[in-house]
Amino acid sequence: MAHTAHESNTKRIWVVFGILSVITIIEVILGIDKPKALYMTNLLSMNLLNWIFIILTVVKAYYIMWAFMHLEGEKGSFRWSIVGPLVFLIIYLVFIL
Repeated sequence: MAHTAHESNTKRIWVVFGILSVITIIEVILGIDKPKALYMTNLLSMNLLNWIFIILTVVKAYYIMWAFMHLEGEKGSFRWSIVGPLVFLIIYLVFIL
């Protein structure tokens, strides 16, 4: 029983690693290339490239909390007590930029 639990945990870690790596690679490529279509387009007084970076960073942060803080197995109210203030803080920080 413990051996199968170890295998599934190892698989889960590799899946998390893969997802976070793909998001990071996308961020790095966009940061190096800076496509003019994204860089010159404004959305809510900020260029679209910055919005993409903010969204990808929030997705990574949420997924790290979800996977490594083991929030996927918790009750919804407990998850929102942790994630809710962070979502509010992120929205606040985005709008004061």
